[in-house]
Amino acid sequence: MFPLIIRIAFVLALFFLIDWYSFQAFKTVFPNQVWVKVLFWVFSVSVYIFVTYGFLFFDRSSNNNINLGRMVSLLVLSLIPKLIILGLMFGEDIIRFLTGTFQSVSGTREGDFLPDRRKFISQTALALSAIPFLGILHGVLVGKYRYRVVNHTLEFDDLPEEFDGFTITQISDIHSGSFDDKKKLEYGIDLINQQESDVILFTGDLVNNHAGEMEPWVDTFKKLQAPMGKYSILGNHDYGDYMSWPSQEAKEANLNRLADIQKELGFQLLRNENVKLQKPARNGDEGAVASIDLIGVENWGKGFAQYGDLGKAVSNLSEQSFKILMSHDPSHFDEEVKSFSQLIHLTLSGHTHGMQFGIEIPGFIKWSPASFRYPKWAGLYQELGRYLHVNRGFGFLAFPGRVGIWPEITVLKLKRK
Repeated sequence: MFPLIIRIAFVLALFFLIDWYSFQAFKTVFPNQVWVKVLFWVFSVSVYIFVTYGFLFFDRSSNNNINLGRMVSLLVLSLIPKLIILGLMFGEDIIRFLTGTFQSVSGTREGDFLPDRRKFISQTALALSAIPFLGILHGVLVGKYRYRVVNHTLEFDDLPEEFDGFTITQISDIHSGSFDDKKKLEYGIDLINQQESDVILFTGDLVNNHAGEMEPWVDTFKKLQAPMGKYSILGNHDYGDYMSWPSQEAKEANLNRLADIQKELGFQLLRNENVKLQKPARNGDEGAVASIDLIGVENWGKGFAQYGDLGKAVSNLSEQSFKILMSHDPSHFDEEVKSFSQLIHLTLSGHTHGMQFGIEIPGFIKWSPASFRYPKWAGLYQELGRYLHVNRGFGFLAFPGRVGIWPEITVLKLKRK
């Protein structure tokens, strides 16, 4: 109990410090506008009351993802701009303290020990804080459905010639329990179909916690079409590990229901197994086929559940075959796949969402807080002659928005060198 009280006191003290410094900026820029100061405290206190109430009475056995998203969005909207103000105002206070100390020692001080705050610094702090504030608002209102198509062409020496030009559309991290706009979602589904890829591969996290989250969207996702099939795997959220269940049987029934929903959507769920994608052989006997092996493993992540069994998934495959692996968590690539005894030519992952926040300007900068946790957090990577592609995710989780890291539909074209 005592350590918990200490942690709560520390968090409260931190929030008070952040708000107090932010208030100094408003007080300096708007010295005579009482309504601005009142509005600042009304907004801050209201956010903390709403978030505190929400977390105190949050029920892990419920499936109320939208309310959780609202709490997170309000907290992010309130805190991140204030942290920018805190940085500038605290920096100014250090300079004020050093200046006051120097003047006191040298005998040149006139008036109070600390010089007055400079209005320019407060104005700069407020102006800079407005950038993330507006960015977060855009991310919540627009960014989370701002789908973009990312294209990559990959060349391989040993790709069967029949698959030269073969196209894959990868989507990942649907998180259907977070959706709140059917019209915008249908636009994303239409955009996937417009790519006209040979196959659609879904790399996990259909739901946040509960299979029932997908029920309202089954008819929408049924519209996905690919001439050579649709295949999927499970992500860490699909197992229901982050939700309280009345019994182990209920949890297992939920996972079984999720597998049934995958069938209803037209996806073949691969659980530590593989299928052959086949095309008629160009120069073989009548009825001869060429193939590549598509492998799907259950979730395997560093620091997460490790249900995946790559050895089992490839146990019946030839070492010489061309292989594509679906594995939800990109840490699997570094930990096992890239040094696996059989060559896995291409691994498709998701999981990170790019943390739904970052800055990407092609050719200049690519950064997200996700990079602190995952060295390979978004996009295409090549190591030891093997490719990894990490999809930024189709949906969103917890924070109901995306800032700078947009929802992604990936199209990969395979070419023979």
